[in-house]
Amino acid sequence: MVSRRTFLSAAGLATGSAATVWLDPTAPPATAGGHGGRGGLSWRRGRLLPRFARPKLLQIADIEPLTGDEQLLLGTLQGVVNRRRPELYLYYDQADRAWPEALDVPQRTVSDPLSLLDDYLDRAAGAIVYDPDVRESINVATTLAGLRGAVVASPDLAQAHGLDVVEDLRGQFTGWSKVDVYRWQLEQLWPDCEQRLITGLPPTRVVEVEDVTWREVARESEQVRDESNRGVYTLDLSPDLGDEAVYVRFGDAFDNDGWGASVASVRVVADGVDVSSFTPGSPEEAEHLLEGGGSSVGGQNNRFADGGNFFVYRVVPPEGTQSLQLVVEMWNQYVVSATTTAPIRVEPFTIFRDYVVATQAMVVWLDPNGEEGELLTEIMADTRATTPYLGWFSNDVAGEWGGVDLAATQSVEVLPADYFANGSVLGGVPARIDSRPPRVSRRSLENTVYVTMTVGEGDNLQYCQRYMRTLWDDPARGEAPTNWTISPVLADAAPSIYRYYQQTATENDLLICGPSGAGYTYGGSWPEADLDAYTALTGRYLKETGLDLVYAYNNRDDEGWIPIGGTVLESYRRNTELRGIFQSWEGGGVIAGGPLPVVGHLNAPGDGAEYKAALDDYIADWDGTRPWFVSAGILAWNQGPAEIAELHRLLVEDGRYTVVLGNTFFDLLRRVDDPQPPAAERG
Repeated sequence: MVSRRTFLSAAGLATGSAATVWLDPTAPPATAGGHGGRGGLSWRRGRLLPRFARPKLLQIADIEPLTGDEQLLLGTLQGVVNRRRPELYLYYDQADRAWPEALDVPQRTVSDPLSLLDDYLDRAAGAIVYDPDVRESINVATTLAGLRGAVVASPDLAQAHGLDVVEDLRGQFTGWSKVDVYRWQLEQLWPDCEQRLITGLPPTRVVEVEDVTWREVARESEQVRDESNRGVYTLDLSPDLGDEAVYVRFGDAFDNDGWGASVASVRVVADGVDVSSFTPGSPEEAEHLLEGGGSSVGGQNNRFADGGNFFVYRVVPPEGTQSLQLVVEMWNQYVVSATTTAPIRVEPFTIFRDYVVATQAMVVWLDPNGEEGELLTEIMADTRATTPYLGWFSNDVAGEWGGVDLAATQSVEVLPADYFANGSVLGGVPARIDSRPPRVSRRSLENTVYVTMTVGEGDNLQYCQRYMRTLWDDPARGEAPTNWTISPVLADAAPSIYRYYQQTATENDLLICGPSGAGYTYGGSWPEADLDAYTALTGRYLKETGLDLVYAYNNRDDEGWIPIGGTVLESYRRNTELRGIFQSWEGGGVIAGGPLPVVGHLNAPGDGAEYKAALDDYIADWDGTRPWFVSAGILAWNQGPAEIAELHRLLVEDGRYTVVLGNTFFDLLRRVDDPQPPAAERG
């Protein structure tokens, strides 16, 4: 029997070569024709990220309608081309269309994005062909593309476009575990990679199929947040019988408060007989889980999804089944739907690969727990202190907490960037950033409840590029005093984006630093010997970007977030000019006073009225004889400018509250001799 590999090779896939080129890990990075080397990138001393050359003309192409493989080919070509000088800017979605007008660079729109192959493929050394049967080979191919100055292509596209094949990964990793693949990459490729950064990207993504008809099976009609509706529910899937499989989707009936569907166990019953059962996170669940959709496995071994997240199980009934039920233990604000049409397809994950290729970084996708976490630790341990990890971690929320903490233990900070598009362009467009902190509005200290409202997520580069711009463009922005977290590392990654927010801010918008400074991290998890290196780095970036407040995390224990204090607080005091720290700590209240106060966030779900009710409960013990200070954390994904404006209106109407910007908030707090203790210390 002729294998697919043999057939494609015989059909002329490896053009320009007598046979398919097998991977030679000892081959040096290509340099002929200007393909290898770091091109126009420059790494200034003390910077986290490189500066790209200044573009002279941008070719702008819309690749959103293309397949994932076509996007992968063009995105890696973008990295090869832009390494020398940025020339290609690609639209992955609507968010990318918002920024060209902020770039002071001549631009030309390309009507046919695939025509870029004719114009630019000669800049690449050839193609790295990934193995469609081994998803991790997409990441290995991306690392190799950076080293070889090549593009990444599927076998079909390599054949269709007659690409010269530099490396063919088909069959190279067959039967290998995920850890084995990335260990091979660490041993064979890492020594030649750029070691001033590490990257993490999922090899593939799930794309929802259009025109799928879902039948609603069950819905919680109340906004339940206390597990009071936890129970075992029988979901009848009999109306969906007739095809090979039934696809069952669990989502959030109310996507504005963070209490979506939560599932603890599932049984599949066909004609009254149990045919399978599983619990979240188990190997049995993996056989049924078609797509996680941003869901996570929680501390009760429950799978949950809130907001726009979801998860889908694939149920295959025995042939001839007449009655099919799913018996599910679940709770919270669930909505369950079913369809007989496969609702997703799997494609390569394409965004941010231009940056990986351009910088010649190594890219991995590892869960920070278990054996994968051990390998990720080994990789991070082989870097200098304050080396950034760009991208994200496997396993969503559990991956976030575990990954950021693991990185901190290895003196590595995280820059969420897996959806950060066109970084190889934005890192080369200069912009004048105002380094002066905004003026503080001085107020007389009064016996009132001072509230300041802070929108989170600003450490996240793609949030600053994408969803923050959506919130920023909301007509209601500016109606209420609001602190907006933003990453000071945009001074490297996208100074034009940072400048845009500075220039378009109203007097009610205050930019503050996102967690926890120059990169997302948990300060209490850093080795004490390296913590000053991180806070000193943060101090330099804050001074450059005109920020003097930070929203920060510490580390966690079994009871939750640990208040910032001790060596962590002293390190911030020594190495920054901060006037105050907001801590993501849901206990709220003043954690530390003195020259660098720390205030914990109070977070509440829902609309303005619900948040106001939570604040009323929080200040129930306030007697009106002294100033009181409350930091109100705004959940960026659920609460926007309209909800902020509503909350502001309700607080002003109440009469007990005064809403101020963060710099005024801390100016007032520093004038109080005996600030109130945190909620956890009150009797």
